[in-house]
Amino acid sequence: MILPYRILERKRAGARLTEEEIRAVAAGAADGSWGDGQVAAFLMAAAIRGLDAQETRALTLAMLESGERWELARDLPGVGDKHSTGGVGDKVSLVLGPLLASCGVPIVMLAGRGLGHTAGTIDKLESIPGLDLEPDRARCLDLLRRSNLAIGGATAAVAPADRRFYALRDVTATVDSLPLITASILSKKLATGAAAVVFDVKTGNGAFLPDRGQAAELAHMLVDTARSLGTAASALLTDMNQPLGRWVGHAAELMEALDSLAGEGPADLREVTLALAGEVARQVGRPLPRADLERALDDGRARERFDEWAALQGADPAWLAAPRFDLGPVERPVFAARAGRLATVHTRQLGLLLVEAGGGRSGPEARLDHGVSLRVDARLGQEVAAGDELARLYLRRDDDRLVERVSACFAVADEAAAPELILDRI
Repeated sequence: MILPYRILERKRAGARLTEEEIRAVAAGAADGSWGDGQVAAFLMAAAIRGLDAQETRALTLAMLESGERWELARDLPGVGDKHSTGGVGDKVSLVLGPLLASCGVPIVMLAGRGLGHTAGTIDKLESIPGLDLEPDRARCLDLLRRSNLAIGGATAAVAPADRRFYALRDVTATVDSLPLITASILSKKLATGAAAVVFDVKTGNGAFLPDRGQAAELAHMLVDTARSLGTAASALLTDMNQPLGRWVGHAAELMEALDSLAGEGPADLREVTLALAGEVARQVGRPLPRADLERALDDGRARERFDEWAALQGADPAWLAAPRFDLGPVERPVFAARAGRLATVHTRQLGLLLVEAGGGRSGPEARLDHGVSLRVDARLGQEVAAGDELARLYLRRDDDRLVERVSACFAVADEAAAPELILDRI
C-alpha cells in the first residue's frame, strides 16, 4: 500500500508520479479512503507542479477505471461521440446527434448540466416533458440500434473519482489546470466506449479558455490522450466571441435547434454543426459528403429523426406533435447607442447575466428558469444604425438594471470584422 502522504510529498516536490501512485489517488478519491484535504492537496500539487503526458494518461485511465465502462463499440462498431468545452448559445449537440443519426452514423452522448456562464445539453433537453435522460448501458444500446441516437447524463457509476475531483476543483482554484481538465472530460467521454470522439474546443471571450493558445493546447492534450488510450479522436477550435446562433436560453435554444434540424436555422450554427458532424463521420470510418448532411437538414430527415429518438426516449407525444416553448413574458429590447459596426460582444458576461436572471444555476440547488432567454439580432461586423435593435431579452420579471448591464455588453465602433468560425483542426 502506498501512503497518501508519500504521494503528496513527491508531487509537491515536482516528481513524476508512477502509474501505481496515480491509481492510488483515483481509488482513494472514488472509495472515500482519501479525505477532502488529501484530495485537495493532490489537486493543488498537480495544478502547480503540472502533470506530464504520461501522468495525464495514467490519471485519465485510473479515473475511467474507477467506474463502469460500457464498451458500446464492441456491440455497435462505428458509434461516435462529440464533446464541447462549452459556450454561450452552443446548442450544436442538439442538432448534430439527430443529423448524423439520420445519415446512418450512430451517436451516443453522455452530456452535462450548466456550468458557470454556459448552459448544459441536459438542462436544455429537460424542456421536453417526459424525456428520460438517465439511460443505462442496455438502454443506450437499444436506443442506438433503434434510432442511431442516445443522449443522457452520466450516471453515478461512471467515473466516480471524477465526481470527487470535480467537486473540489472549484473550491481549490484548480479548475484551469489543463491536465485535470483533460482527465475530467475523458474519464467520462471514454466511459461509453465509442469508436471515436470529436472535441469542439471553444476560444474567445465567451469560452472557458479565452486565450487561443491555451485552447489549442487543451485540444492537443485531449486528442493525444484519447488516442493513447485507444480511441480515435480529433478536435476543431471554434470561435466563441459571440453567442452561437441567435438564441441563448434553455427552451429558446431547443427551439432554435429544432428549426436548424428542419433546415431553417442560422448560418453560423449550421456551419459549425456541419463541420463537426463531418469530422465525427470521418473519425468513425463513415465519411459523409457535406452535401449529404445538408440534404438531411433541408429535406426534414434530421428533424424527423429527432422526433423518433425523443419518442423512444420517453418524450410526451403531444409535445412532439406541437412543441411549446414558454419564453419569459417580459420582453425588453437592447438598442445600438450609435451608428457603426458591431465590434465587441462581451459573451461571458451575457451568459452570467442570464444566470443572474434565473436562466442558469447560481448554485447546485438553485432552480432553473428554462424560459429566461436572449435573442441576438446583430452579429459581429454587421453595420447598424443608431437605435437599431441589437438584442431582445425575455425575462420572467422586469429589471431595468439588468437590461442596462446587458446593453453594456454590446459595443459599436467605426470598423469591425466578422470572426472566423472554424479556427483550426487538431
